[in-house]
Amino acid sequence: MNAFEYANAPTVEEAVKLLTPADPKTDPDHLPRALAGGQDLLTTLKAYITPAPRVVNLKTIQGLDKITAGPDGSLKIGALATLTAIEEHDAIRKNFPGLALAAAAIATPQIRNLGTIGGNLCQRPRCWYFRLETVKCLKKGGTECYASTGQNKYNAIIAGGPSYIVHPSDLAPMLIALNATLTIAGPGATRTLPVQDFFALPKVSVRRENVLKPGEIVTEIQVPASAMAKNSTYLKFKERESLDFAMSAVAAAVEFNPDKTVKAARLVLAGVAPIPWRVPEAEKALIGKKLDKDTLAAVAQIALADADPLEHNAYKVPLTQTLIRRALTTLNA
Repeated sequence: MNAFEYANAPTVEEAVKLLTPADPKTDPDHLPRALAGGQDLLTTLKAYITPAPRVVNLKTIQGLDKITAGPDGSLKIGALATLTAIEEHDAIRKNFPGLALAAAAIATPQIRNLGTIGGNLCQRPRCWYFRLETVKCLKKGGTECYASTGQNKYNAIIAGGPSYIVHPSDLAPMLIALNATLTIAGPGATRTLPVQDFFALPKVSVRRENVLKPGEIVTEIQVPASAMAKNSTYLKFKERESLDFAMSAVAAAVEFNPDKTVKAARLVLAGVAPIPWRVPEAEKALIGKKLDKDTLAAVAQIALADADPLEHNAYKVPLTQTLIRRALTTLNA
């Protein structure tokens, strides 16, 4: 681990100042880093993946861990709210069950006690080439994505290239399915954008996974109340029972008409693309239909129509199709 300066931020404004590099042309891997739960940052620091000159502790900012349920049923979740707090929050379990399930699917109780929603959204890829200290892959300023022709069992089957990472967040796909937004504070004006627009494909920014600019931090996530939110779920497949990332996962939210046909639907895939992958064509195929066997099979096929597997990960296509069918079945009216 490289030596770095450590600073406590008493306010969001001070955190932004401490995180803003003096030179705007600073290499993306040498920027000051925000410390929330530290479950991802500490591992990348130890592996020399993010040799940060300064680490800014956000946990000293009061109120950034609050979860507030509005009178209309909506949610405001501070970026420092822990995964355990989200998993166990009564209003979330009642009105946003998919979000509680997504939080519960992450790692172990010990990690969920420390990990935060902001950190979960902003974590770095888990591709083993990226995580190897001695390998300078494309995402670390090299010239090649070694996963494209190497060991790619866990890598992207949709929208891959020039890097074939998959985004590791479990909360992100569920938040997108719930039509959530997030607030970003930075050197400029505070901005709010849909969680869906927060992530960046490698073809847009191969060195970064999101749209955060130097000095910016996520401060809050907003989740609107809806009939779909109350009828949501998250289904994850992983190799190990605990402490593992999704080989594939599905976030689903559905609203039904009185005749049990689908009125509205959101379907987002995880573990298969460099960003949480929403499948609007599959959502459209659900509208006006009952969730019978034929509909589920057709929707699963549509959702994976753009899959282009690498040598070792074609299994993700039938796996994800099965997860889609099972997730939607649990939401049947």
